[in-house]
Amino acid sequence: MMCNPFGIQRCGRGKFALAVPVLAVALLAAIFVIPTAIAPPPAVSQTADEVVRSVDATIQTRQDMQHEQDEWEAERTSLIARYRSAQASIGYLEKRRTTEQARLDALQDRIAELQRRVEESVRLESSLEDTLRTVLRRLEESVSRDLPFLTEERSLRLASLRQELVRPDIAGAEKLRRLLEALQIEAQYGGTVEVYQDRITVADESIHTDILRLGRLSLFWMTPDGRRVGRYDEATGQWVELPGKYRRSIQRTVELATRMRPTAIVGLPIGRVAP
Repeated sequence: MMCNPFGIQRCGRGKFALAVPVLAVALLAAIFVIPTAIAPPPAVSQTADEVVRSVDATIQTRQDMQHEQDEWEAERTSLIARYRSAQASIGYLEKRRTTEQARLDALQDRIAELQRRVEESVRLESSLEDTLRTVLRRLEESVSRDLPFLTEERSLRLASLRQELVRPDIAGAEKLRRLLEALQIEAQYGGTVEVYQDRITVADESIHTDILRLGRLSLFWMTPDGRRVGRYDEATGQWVELPGKYRRSIQRTVELATRMRPTAIVGLPIGRVAP
C-alpha cells in the first residue's frame, strides 16, 4: 500500500509515515527557528560584562571623588587654620605697626630736633669765633693799659690763648672755657695783694726789687735791703723813686702781704685815682 504524500497513512506493520513535503518543511523550520532561539544568550553575556565594567567604573569614580573630597577637606581645614593664623598675625602686626610708627614718629621728631641743634650750633660756633676774637682783643687792650705787673706771665697767657682760638681742632666750647678762665684770672687780680720779685728800670737804672701789688690800684717797689722804695706812676708810665719817709709804710705793707705781720693800718702814697 502506497503512503499518501500529503498526509499520514498507516504503513506497513501499523506505523505511520510522514509525507516528504511535510518533513522538508519541518526541517527548514528547524533550521531557521532553532538558531533564532539559541542566539540571545551571547547578547545577554555581553550586556552583563558591560554592566560590571560600568559598576566598576562607577565605584572607581566614587572612590576617586571620595579621595579628592578627603584631600579637599584636609586642604580646606589647613587653609582655614592658616587663614585664622593669618588673621591673628595681621592683628598682632597691626598693633606692632602702630607701636613702631609711634616710635618712628618720635625718632623723626628727635632727629629733627637734633638737626636743628646741629644747625644752630654751627651758626653759634661761627658767631662764637667772632665773639671770642672780639673779647680777646678787648682783653689784650685792657692788659696793655693796665699796671705792668706779672708782665711776662700775662703776656704768655694771652699769646697761648690767641693761638688756641685759631686752632680748628679745638671745639668752640673749649675755646670759650679757656677764654673765660683767662678773664677770671685777670678779674681776680683786682681783689688780691701779692709780693713778687722783678727787675725794673728806675731813671735809666736797672734794679732788682720786690714788687708790691695792691690789686689793680697801685704798684710799689722796694730794694731787698729796704733802703730804696718807689711806685709806678701811671701818669708817666714810669717807675719812680719815693722819698725815704715812705720806706717804713711800704715795708710794713710788704710784711702784711707776706703775712709776716698781723693786720694793721698803713698809709701809702697811692696818688690820684683816675675818674
